Amino acid sequence: MDGSVTVITNPTVSVRVTSTVSSFEVNRRFNRGITIAEFKSKLELIVGTPAACMDLDLFSTSDKFLQKLDNNEALLGSYNVDDDCRIHVTDRSGAKSGEFTDLSKVEKFEISDDAYEKRADSIRSFKKNMKLGRFNEENRAKQEEALAKKEEEEKAAAEAIAVGNRCKVEVPGQPTKIGTIMFVGTVDFKPGHWIGVKYDEPLGKHDGSVSGKRYFQCEPKYGAFVKPLSVTVGDFPEEDYGLDEM
Repeated sequence: MDGSVTVITNPTVSVRVTSTVSSFEVNRRFNRGITIAEFKSKLELIVGTPAACMDLDLFSTSDKFLQKLDNNEALLGSYNVDDDCRIHVTDRSGAKSGEFTDLSKVEKFEISDDAYEKRADSIRSFKKNMKLGRFNEENRAKQEEALAKKEEEEKAAAEAIAVGNRCKVEVPGQPTKIGTIMFVGTVDFKPGHWIGVKYDEPLGKHDGSVSGKRYFQCEPKYGAFVKPLSVTVGDFPEEDYGLDEM
């Protein structure tokens, strides 16, 4: 042994990169053997700043300023760059922070409804030509006719129902429920005719009050509103669950 000491240095270094043109911080690994000029060319692909317009500042792992990387001919490894150090890129080209990420600064294309209506290459024009959606007058007329017919049927069904009637409620996808009619008419929260029902069991949604307005009175979770066509009036006695039996 001659007492000499050999220092082994990792050929690459992992650093944090920040810049004046972005609020983002990225982590990248670089070869210590490249020159600062080559290093700037690689940073150009990361931050978007032209290599010729860069000033580089080296910060420690605790973000304390150490020195400038201002010798383009020097090797990156000749500077005191360790893993997790931060290299900050100052853009001298005139670009501002957020210029490439803030969409509010992007000029929007706007067109008036009249001008858009006259265009032959728009989505609206395509739908008109293909008679799609609201531009299919025949289908729209059929839908409006079907809706009007159903509303008449709902109204007729509602007129045949009276408060106090016992009823059976059958809604697709839900179990059949038995209860008492508590309300018949129109409501504020939805259009059309509605039937307010107090169920025999706590299978409802409220206590007869919706959006702060009371339509009828019942215990919480016993009340519900259903469409008239889902209601069948008849002799539906309350279930006897044998609660009084010993």
